[in-house]
Amino acid sequence: MLVFLTAVFFLLITPGPGVLSTAGVGSAFGATPGYRYVFGLFIGNNVVALAVVTGLAGIVLAQPALRDFLMYASILYLCYLAAKIAFAGSHIAFIESTRPPGLMDAILLQLINPKAYVVNTALFTGFPFATASLHTETLWKFVLINVIWIPIHLTWLAVGIGLKQMNLPTKWQRIINILMACSLLAVVFLAMSMS
Repeated sequence: MLVFLTAVFFLLITPGPGVLSTAGVGSAFGATPGYRYVFGLFIGNNVVALAVVTGLAGIVLAQPALRDFLMYASILYLCYLAAKIAFAGSHIAFIESTRPPGLMDAILLQLINPKAYVVNTALFTGFPFATASLHTETLWKFVLINVIWIPIHLTWLAVGIGLKQMNLPTKWQRIINILMACSLLAVVFLAMSMS
């Protein structure tokens, strides 16, 4: 079980669309929208985990056309989120972003987030618990993953909120927002190059 917990920690803490967008939302929009966003990611991640456990994800992703469609949809959606973070507080009328990403945005992100599927597949299909039945093991994995998932995402959110609360000059806050958005786009391009 220790190996499983270590794998959960390192698979979740590494930058991916979920944690990077969490820090970006915290930095660009603050605490309340950030907590709402994390709650949406939490719901979405558990829906993805259920899809992996039930085999639904495998059936859907086995269809090449559907898999490609979902990949391009995720790329476009991650670019949209990156733009919302980058242009938060912008006073340029045609790119101004005043509404933070919300609960449904976060759920949708997880549903099309390639890392969510890869991580959940690795965790639920690997690292068997020697003495547990498959049913018991699966339930324990849901609990343990969430026990680690929540503080990791809240930590990333706290980093973003901390940057916002530093009351940096507008210029520096915009630079931070743009850097957060660029980090998110870097993950997108990395995912594209690996597919």
